[in-house]
Amino acid sequence: MEKYFNQLSGWNSFSLSGFLALNVLTVLLLSGCSRLGLSVQYPTPAKTQDECVVLLHGMGRTLRSMDSMQEYLTNAGYHTVSLGYPSTEKTIEDIAADHFNLALEQCQEFDPSSIHFVSHSLGGIILRTVFKEHKPEKMGRVVMLSPPNKGSVAADNLKDWWFYKWLNGPAGQQLTTDKDSHPNRLGPVDYPVGIITGDRYFFFDFWLSSLIPGIDDGKVSVKGARLDGMSDFLVVHETHPFIMDAEYVHEETLYFLQNGKFKHQKKPFAPVSGLDWFSFPSEQ
Repeated sequence: MEKYFNQLSGWNSFSLSGFLALNVLTVLLLSGCSRLGLSVQYPTPAKTQDECVVLLHGMGRTLRSMDSMQEYLTNAGYHTVSLGYPSTEKTIEDIAADHFNLALEQCQEFDPSSIHFVSHSLGGIILRTVFKEHKPEKMGRVVMLSPPNKGSVAADNLKDWWFYKWLNGPAGQQLTTDKDSHPNRLGPVDYPVGIITGDRYFFFDFWLSSLIPGIDDGKVSVKGARLDGMSDFLVVHETHPFIMDAEYVHEETLYFLQNGKFKHQKKPFAPVSGLDWFSFPSEQ
């Protein structure tokens, strides 16, 4: 079926140059100043779960993009460590080797009974890269939000363009869908993973959504988020850049960390309040 935006008057004539300019501006606004390092939060003693959660943001974002998820999990009783890393400056392998242990070691300082992981987009591929070589002691559960586990058609179409290379760096070149791409060489998982992905695109992703076969979130197809060996899979009415801010996603993430499966609520909440005016279903 034709994408929803093709039904909107005038959008077919939106030029590629306009799309590029809009995305450059959007990325700059979303990423803000580069924030490397850690954000560490401590639960109140009355709620402490004696467990820790490491959070990893996505491509072109900062650790601040995971603030609402981190706060929710801290309030639920977890020690939380959100990692800021240079997602657009290094290869996926170098990010995994140079930055991941900083967050893991911080979690280990709490001497938790389990260490869980919550990632957005590229963060999930970094986790898979790390855990393919070595899984940490007291390994808990993993929730991936909108991960390009089979690569992204968006990367296929944009990888040779200067602006994509400039915005997304070496890691962006590794996220294609061909069989030899980095995500597709990582293989299945042998640890508990729950995946949540969206079926709506934000307005600045309408052109990318039109290139992706099937239902997608503007960057990653629902099919492309799936992963062999995963424990559970959930599709929600959210977009790629803001899925981590949805209350429904917070609840389902917590439920998986506690139970190893999603709650699969029958009536998921509408898109994040205030954002639904700017997002559209990827297919009708």
